[in-house]
Amino acid sequence: MKIKVCGTRDAGNIEELIKLSPDMIGFIFYPCSKRYASGLDKQVVMDIPGNIKKVGVFVNQLLDEVESTSTNYRLDYLQLHGDETPEFCHTLKKKGHKIIKVFGIAEPADFDGIRQYENHVDLFLFDTKSSLHGGTGQKFKWDLLDHYHLPKPFFLSGGISPKDIENLQQAY
Repeated sequence: MKIKVCGTRDAGNIEELIKLSPDMIGFIFYPCSKRYASGLDKQVVMDIPGNIKKVGVFVNQLLDEVESTSTNYRLDYLQLHGDETPEFCHTLKKKGHKIIKVFGIAEPADFDGIRQYENHVDLFLFDTKSSLHGGTGQKFKWDLLDHYHLPKPFFLSGGISPKDIENLQQAY
């Protein structure tokens, strides 16, 4: 099991989070998010130890903007949380970026379009379906994962707490 903590932007919080050594730390570069990392100190991000992967979260942003931010913060992964196409993902992956593509899940049919992304991403992230592009703090019905049949590894998001870890380990 891998742990990714997302949405931090305060240098002090980042330093404390590093002490916990999660697998990944995510920074939201989506201006409409209440956790938008505007003014994030680049040096604080670049000083994160190499064993912790840095993830930039983007929603429907231009290719040049995603690449520029990735370069400026030396991001390890790009998490695409909007309506990005398989071609958009492919273009970034072809340029050497590692891609996490997010899908909101509320019913079995939400897995139908995922296969077309399989060869263009490194990981999927399944979150609670919302018009807010994540950040609801709500769990989706994890039994819907029974409808996921691809070999591509995935993350879960949405209201997960330490109390959920044992159940997740047993189920997935």
